[in-house]
Amino acid sequence: ALRGELEVTAVSCHAYAYLADRYLVMRSGSSVGEQYGPILVAPSAKVEPPKAADLRGRRVAVPGQLTTAFLALQLFAKDFEPVFVPFDRIFEAVFSGAADYGLVIHEGQITYEEKGLHKVLDLGQWWHEEVARPLPLGVDVIRRDLGRETIQSFTELFKESIEYALAHRSEALDYALRYGRGISKGIGDRFVGMYVNHQTVSLSPEAEEGFQKLLERGFEAGILPSLVRPEFV
Repeated sequence: ALRGELEVTAVSCHAYAYLADRYLVMRSGSSVGEQYGPILVAPSAKVEPPKAADLRGRRVAVPGQLTTAFLALQLFAKDFEPVFVPFDRIFEAVFSGAADYGLVIHEGQITYEEKGLHKVLDLGQWWHEEVARPLPLGVDVIRRDLGRETIQSFTELFKESIEYALAHRSEALDYALRYGRGISKGIGDRFVGMYVNHQTVSLSPEAEEGFQKLLERGFEAGILPSLVRPEFV
């Protein structure tokens, strides 16, 4: 996507800040956290919610530099030490002592408790308290140079495919679980309920505002190099 090789692709909302000159955001296909999102976990329970100062100098296992999770955590607290590892090795990094905390995404937001870890902070909940808007995590984008007619026809078909999958949820889930890294159908169904829903069919105005606020705050905090305004189709 950074090289513009892909005509259509899924990207993090963080990464879109570096792609906006080449791609438009499709209103269908988004993953949005509505008062939930990436979770900061630790090996032991904390009684009080953390303050930004609690992370100062602490090592946090982070699932990628351009993930929305990393951007949101930097908006919460900037003085931690990121330890970049693949998202499916966050738990391992915490248990091995390579990191003091782990920032979990994907199904890890559901399975961290059964792994013996404790939630320290839900960034989606924190974000809602900050701006009273959902936290968009990932979007699907389409290359601008495809032209209006192609973009329009593809986005319509793409939306129809999502509506069809939701109308045939069990069959679609069986197919998706082939790529589910061994998670059970119950966990897969719960995860789908969180991130494949009405916002995935068509991004709400509130979620669009949340996306814009995320980029604005990232720029104001000096994390993003320029102020980007996403364009939706």
